[in-house]
Amino acid sequence: MIRVLVVDDHAVVRRGLEQFLGSEADIEVVATAPDGEEAVRRAADLQPDVVLMDLSMPVLDGVEATRRIVAASTTIAVVVLTSFSDRDRILDALEAGATGYILKDADPKEVVAAVRAAAAGGSPLDPKAARVMLDAKRERPTPRELSAREEEVLRLVAEGLANKQIARRLGITERTVKAHLTSVFNRIGVQDRTQAALWARDNLPAPDTR
Repeated sequence: MIRVLVVDDHAVVRRGLEQFLGSEADIEVVATAPDGEEAVRRAADLQPDVVLMDLSMPVLDGVEATRRIVAASTTIAVVVLTSFSDRDRILDALEAGATGYILKDADPKEVVAAVRAAAAGGSPLDPKAARVMLDAKRERPTPRELSAREEEVLRLVAEGLANKQIARRLGITERTVKAHLTSVFNRIGVQDRTQAALWARDNLPAPDTR
């Protein structure tokens, strides 16, 4: 059973998501929250598998709520539920640790599929927003420096290792590997592992073997 926390400041949206997600045999909505602060508390108490996270909310926004939830747990997947107009905030949420995003006008079946994908360790990204996201990335400043751990993960991706192998090599969870890769992809402006590996080959300095 996939346990889901629904976070949105609109009661109608929360209720609608709760109803159609709850109608799926393999999904249980364990709670809903009207703001980011409540979401952080509920996530800590209930440890859901997936959090569907709105971005524009009172008290605490979805980006900061995502950052706190991901920092506190390596097992919770946060999927951003948003609109085209929030494109820069989507990037911020991905950098904060969200595993993917789905648009609010998506078909209910697409939302269900995104929840299942996130619970299985995937990174659901709404294809309808791909062009908008690419444009947003181009408008952003040049990639920031990778952390030491992100560089380690990227080097292993370039060696052809799968996430499970990387997790074993570095002594971290597979979920943490995926979170690092989400951040790396956004920092260097690539869309997949192949592009990341090519970027690493051309941009990372040779490792110090002394």
